[in-house]
Amino acid sequence: MKWFLKGLKQYTDFQGRSRRKEFFMFNLFNSLFGILLMIISAILAKLLNSEVFILLYVLYLFATILPSIALTIRRLHDIGKSGWTMLVSFIPVIGSFWLLYLLITESEPEENEYGANPKLEVL
Repeated sequence: MKWFLKGLKQYTDFQGRSRRKEFFMFNLFNSLFGILLMIISAILAKLLNSEVFILLYVLYLFATILPSIALTIRRLHDIGKSGWTMLVSFIPVIGSFWLLYLLITESEPEENEYGANPKLEVL
């Protein structure tokens, strides 16, 4: 949970590096909260016969898109790639798989142009 909150707090931080653990734990909790909110919104919309509750889920998606982008950029920095590398996901079929491969790649052990190795920093 601390990784999710850390990702939300650093929603405008596009500098530095983020560990794999931080990236994947943020995405895990983001997915769980999104699914839970989607289910709750759908149930409330059905019970109260109003589609307004679906807006809760949409607002959550918009609230977490910027932290997700910032964290992805910091994760790419951790392996020595530019944040612009994220655009590779727009290449049909292979782009998303290539980006996933980059995101699961081990960090550069030494300091790179984006900062010190976050594994060596104490939280």
